[in-house]
Amino acid sequence: MATSLRRSSRILAVSMAAKLVASATKPIRRSTHITSPSADTCARSEDLEDVIDAYAEDYAPKKAKSPRKANTAKEPKVKKSKVVVYNLDEFPARGSSPWKIGPHVSAAGGVENAVLNAASIGATAFALFVKSQRKWTSSPLTAESIATFKSRMLEFGYDAKHVLPHGNYLVNLGNPDDEKREKSYECFLDDLKRLLKIPILLSSCSPGSTVGQVTPEVSLSLIAQCLNRAHKETKNIITVIESMAGAGNVLGSKFSELAKIIQEVEDKARVGVCLDTCHMFVAGYDIRTREGWENTMEEFEREIGIKYLRGMHLNDSKAALGSHKDRHENIGAGCLGLNTFLYILNDSRTKNLPLIMETPAHDVGKSNGRTGEGYEVWRIEIAVLKRLASLSETPDEIQKLDDWADEVRDAIQSKGGVVEATNEAAAKESRQPKKSKMNAAAAAK
Repeated sequence: MATSLRRSSRILAVSMAAKLVASATKPIRRSTHITSPSADTCARSEDLEDVIDAYAEDYAPKKAKSPRKANTAKEPKVKKSKVVVYNLDEFPARGSSPWKIGPHVSAAGGVENAVLNAASIGATAFALFVKSQRKWTSSPLTAESIATFKSRMLEFGYDAKHVLPHGNYLVNLGNPDDEKREKSYECFLDDLKRLLKIPILLSSCSPGSTVGQVTPEVSLSLIAQCLNRAHKETKNIITVIESMAGAGNVLGSKFSELAKIIQEVEDKARVGVCLDTCHMFVAGYDIRTREGWENTMEEFEREIGIKYLRGMHLNDSKAALGSHKDRHENIGAGCLGLNTFLYILNDSRTKNLPLIMETPAHDVGKSNGRTGEGYEVWRIEIAVLKRLASLSETPDEIQKLDDWADEVRDAIQSKGGVVEATNEAAAKESRQPKKSKMNAAAAAK
């Protein structure tokens, strides 16, 4: 009798899962789902197709396992989980822009809640932590969380290549101390193995630090060696190195340093770069003008190569150009201003990449971390960034930036946040139309 009941419960569970997956693959009812990449998707996206195919089986419904023999040990009781099918019409429309935008959302209560949080605020891309970012060890992902994450990715129409998880903050792969570096490596590797279970294609990480004991060249080589080891112990996942602000002994603030790591990585298809706008700016890359953005990207192409650009962190900056201070500010409320993000979101090189905001949420404390409640500032930031992606750079259109920046600042202040006066003035200055050298010369004649 007991065996019969167990068999029936397995059949019912498989049936429910199959219906959930089937409902996610029906024709899209509205624009809450992300459309397939357009024909002008960058070449690097083609590099990922084989990886995506390799993961396809993980998203398919699995067949029920055969029941155990009667003489086996008694099976432990498994906690039953309630299957919830969401009404997608109750979530904000996400649109079909090729620029994929969203914040680093909470995964409190399970990685599956990150998907729900992202969908709740209209994000078309998102980041998350797959374990505690400030502990060396964490409890393993549960089978329930893994299965629910996969089903929600399907249900809400998210593509794995638009998810850019962030690694553990404690990891330093450039530490010259063998024992400490090994501890970092094991923590780093654990992140990658967790992502393979979900599965996600990309994993961003900070490169590391010399801790003031060796030259940058030595630490950069140690980082590359760790990446080579990790690539051999995992399959398919791409390790994405983040550009840094360059405070103290931290590496990765210069394109040449990121290039050095990539040069020593054996499997070039398994490594990439994530450019952080705040970090770039405080490291000395002035991207506040169209000319400055283009010059910076030309340098990136020379030093590293655009094919290695796998994602971006979109953050304004509280700190000044070249200050090496890592102080994130909300979009349009810092020293960079909305102009910077206009250039980024009108550049074909950033299409179909995960463009992740790491800006202050301000009302995150009012959210339960699971349903997407709160996060009003993020909602407005996402909406403003999406408008920038369809804005032409005519004088009349540029004038809209002041009003949109005010929307963000008003939202911050309504949630008790403070916009520093110096940053507001710097942002406003960056939005003023500037004459090109050619126009200035013509006016002088």
